[in-house]
Amino acid sequence: MKILDNLNDGYKILKENNISSYKIDCEILMSITLNIPREEVLLNLAKNLKKEEREKYFDLINRRKKNEPIAYITKNKSFWRDIFITNKNVLIPRPDSEHLVEQTLRFIKKDQAKRILDVGVGSGCLSISILKERPYCKCDAIDSSKNAIKLAKTNANLHQIIDRIKFYKRDVDNFYNDKYDLIISNPPYINRHKIKYLGAVNYEPKIALDGGLDGLEIIRKVISKSKQLLKINGKLILEIGYDQKYKVTNFLKEKSFFINKIIKDYGNNTRCIVSTKIN
Repeated sequence: MKILDNLNDGYKILKENNISSYKIDCEILMSITLNIPREEVLLNLAKNLKKEEREKYFDLINRRKKNEPIAYITKNKSFWRDIFITNKNVLIPRPDSEHLVEQTLRFIKKDQAKRILDVGVGSGCLSISILKERPYCKCDAIDSSKNAIKLAKTNANLHQIIDRIKFYKRDVDNFYNDKYDLIISNPPYINRHKIKYLGAVNYEPKIALDGGLDGLEIIRKVISKSKQLLKINGKLILEIGYDQKYKVTNFLKEKSFFINKIIKDYGNNTRCIVSTKIN
């Protein structure tokens, strides 16, 4: 059977299983099967597939039809200006989190040497993206998951910034290093009881999603610890849930932070708070 016929069969399977991105997903999975770029797949639709290629393709289709995220199947995800290796030990990098990178870069000039702390490093996409744009900065990165640290180190090596980032397997409560100019964090912020209703997110590690009974347990820890770890006038750049703005800003003010700005994501939901430690 030709590539086109197999793509069409894949489209039908994914569409019937309510995968809205069924067309592009099938093309990506075909490109993995044949180990060629997606564009090349589309230029060779009349080419016949071998039996083993067809079997491999439909094994991938069957994973995707169960709502397994495409990034876990392909083992990589585009974020900011680069590709990051990803797996089931970390959250999949999302475009909305690029706001943290963008806001951080606004506070650091190209020739400045700032010290950054990344709380909950995951794949490393946030701190690695920032360090690649700001060559004189250094970063400490913490995560409570040893598997997340392992993957972040792999990505740091891949992007050739391993000499400027130090990793610590540590919970934010138990981290007592020096003072930082900036702290960035995309902490778990989903209400524990809502996680099971999140569909595809169920493939992602619960430890990276579970924000406790009110969704704010880890955020409060990050803010409290940031008060200790930031220099005066240091910046905390924090990703939050769409409905957490008022509670988080109030807690920041209680801890002597000034709210610089609140950023909305591409879906027009509140997603990022930039604040400054004022005393």
